[in-house]
Amino acid sequence: MRRFLLTILYSFLFMSLVFGQVERIEGKIIKGHGETFKVENPEIKTDRDAYHKVIFDVSESSEKKSQVNKYIETAARFLNMHAEEGLKPEQLKVAMTIHGGAWQDILNDTAYEQLYGVPNPNTPLIKSLTEAGAEIILCGQTMKFRAVERTDMIPEVKVALSAMTALLQYQNNGYTFIKF
Repeated sequence: MRRFLLTILYSFLFMSLVFGQVERIEGKIIKGHGETFKVENPEIKTDRDAYHKVIFDVSESSEKKSQVNKYIETAARFLNMHAEEGLKPEQLKVAMTIHGGAWQDILNDTAYEQLYGVPNPNTPLIKSLTEAGAEIILCGQTMKFRAVERTDMIPEVKVALSAMTALLQYQNNGYTFIKF
């Protein structure tokens, strides 16, 4: 009887996962990362005439070193969902500070593979983000503390004196701080 009940429970769970799924939308700006969902009739309407300048703060990494950092992928979702809503890429300015436990996510494939045995899964995402105009900024204090050399970094990554300095300066330049 118990096995029968478990089978029914698992069947309902499986059906809810299969039939309850909503289709994800492929990104218009960052392909292959940052898929989003269509939201029908939201009460808070997206201002399609606005210019959005945001700076994300990332201090955590994925536990599985073969997986993309979901916090870095947040920037791709931000760009993609707003493009899907009709904003043009020039209306969207993105920056991101990397520090603390996320430091290894900016390593080039060679340096990352030496540490974790796999190429850096964040490399394509970081390259796509920077090609779209995003600025990825490593905290210089984290860089020095972790003894990271510039030659070990993804070339598109910039360095600031500190994440605090970059956050302050970008906010002074009109960027809105977003922490996830």
